[in-house]
Amino acid sequence: MSRRKSPDSPLFPIELPVPDFGFELAARRDGFWPVAGADEAGRGPLAGPVVAAAVILDPDAIPDGLNDSKLLSPEQREALFEQILATATVSIASSSATRIDTTDILKASLDAMRRAVDGLSTTARFVLVDGRDVPPGISCHAKAVIKGDSRSMSIAAASIVAKVTRDRMMARADATFPAYGFAVHAGYATVKHRNAIDSHGPCSLHRMSFRPFRQV
Repeated sequence: MSRRKSPDSPLFPIELPVPDFGFELAARRDGFWPVAGADEAGRGPLAGPVVAAAVILDPDAIPDGLNDSKLLSPEQREALFEQILATATVSIASSSATRIDTTDILKASLDAMRRAVDGLSTTARFVLVDGRDVPPGISCHAKAVIKGDSRSMSIAAASIVAKVTRDRMMARADATFPAYGFAVHAGYATVKHRNAIDSHGPCSLHRMSFRPFRQV
C-alpha cells in the first residue's frame, strides 16, 4: 500500500492510503490466478439491501484512481464504475432487508459476498475479502484483509462497484417510497430519514431487526 498527499490540505498535507496490486501479485507467485477482490456496501443503513461485488481486474487495464469508495466523490465513483465494468470481470449480489432481519447483517453481508464470487464468469482461484471474515462456503482460497479497500486494488474496485450499485438501487426505491428520501441518504440514519420514519412509520425496505425498530 502506498500513500499520497491529500490535495485538499496544501499547507498541512494528509497522507492518504492508496491501494496497490501487491496482494494480488503475491497470490499469483504462489500459483493462484486469477485473483478476485470482494467487498460490500450498506451494512450500516436502516433500510435497503446490503450489496456485494466481486471483481477480477485485468493487470494490463487497471483503471487509474482506484481507492476505497468512501474516499471518492460520487462523480469519481461513477466514472470508475464504468471503467471497471468495461475492463474487468464483475459480479454483483445482494441480501435484502428481509434476509438481514431473518439472519443478521454480518451473515447477510458474507453470504452476498460469497454469491458475488460464485457468480463471476471467470472462476477465481483466490479471493481477497475486505474485513476480518472470509465468507463461509467460499469456493476457493481466500484471505480477509482488514481495511482492504484502501490496500488492495481489487478490493477497492469491488467497493466502488458495490457502492455505486447500491446507491442506484436506493435512488430507484425513492420513486416507490418518496416519503423517506432514499435518493438523498441511501437509507442511512440521517436526521431527515429518522424524521420521515417518525412521521410515516417504517416501510418494507426498513430493517426491522435494527435498534430503532425493535419495539415497533
